[in-house]
Amino acid sequence: MPYVNIKITKEGATKEQKAELIKGATELLVRVLGKNPKTTVVTIEELDTDNWGVGGESITEVRKKQKGEK
Repeated sequence: MPYVNIKITKEGATKEQKAELIKGATELLVRVLGKNPKTTVVTIEELDTDNWGVGGESITEVRKKQKGEK
């Protein structure tokens, strides 16, 4: 039983986008590894941008800099 955990920032992924991620991850495991889609589990975790860091900064701060905010 494959288990896939997708982590994304909480920045407005739609229900449709999440469904596409679940479908795509499942199809990939079926195609590449021959896994049974009925036993393939996919979860999506949405993290607040304060709880995700890159390059020593939270994504919240990175987004502010990208927008030119202080």
